[in-house]
Amino acid sequence: MTWNIFYLSCFSIGLAMSVLSMLGGFAHLHIGHFRFGHLHSHVPHPGHAAGQGANGISKWNALTLMAFLCWFGGAGYLLHNFSVFLAPIVFLFSILSGVVGAAFIWFVLVKVLLPQEKAMTPADTEMTGVVARVSGSIRVGGIGEILFSQEGARRSAAARSEDGSPIEHGAEVVVMRYERGVAYVRRWDDLTGPVP
Repeated sequence: MTWNIFYLSCFSIGLAMSVLSMLGGFAHLHIGHFRFGHLHSHVPHPGHAAGQGANGISKWNALTLMAFLCWFGGAGYLLHNFSVFLAPIVFLFSILSGVVGAAFIWFVLVKVLLPQEKAMTPADTEMTGVVARVSGSIRVGGIGEILFSQEGARRSAAARSEDGSPIEHGAEVVVMRYERGVAYVRRWDDLTGPVP
């Protein structure tokens, strides 16, 4: 095996596994006993925290190993073919490049992406009690649409009047219950009573 084949093999394997991992993140690919697209973290235990970030993600995980292989192989191939360095120096620079690439990916993951993640609870998406505005008129016994804000995002849902009466576009309503994807609402004024 030549150095070119070795470096290209490392680059190709790292790149292919990175692409599979990326696609697996969208499609949750399961190939045999291998799972792509799942990043598991755990709470570090005393004595096991070495090599882990603040979020409990190990510095030596599949993502950083794939990044190492890809950067190591790419740098090795380029340096071997387009530099004046001898093979041992190219190998050392390739290792250094792989470590820098893996460290960069780990840093972005732990310091930029994961701090933005939040585990949602059922209370975060609870519909009962949500104040909304009717965006599509609710006819007698019919279905309309409401707009509301939840978890910092603007959302919409199908809505019915709880008592079957019509509710015009723009009316402020309160969700009384949520069943099978439909919010059952009442006018805000009906709940608070007339203003004196």
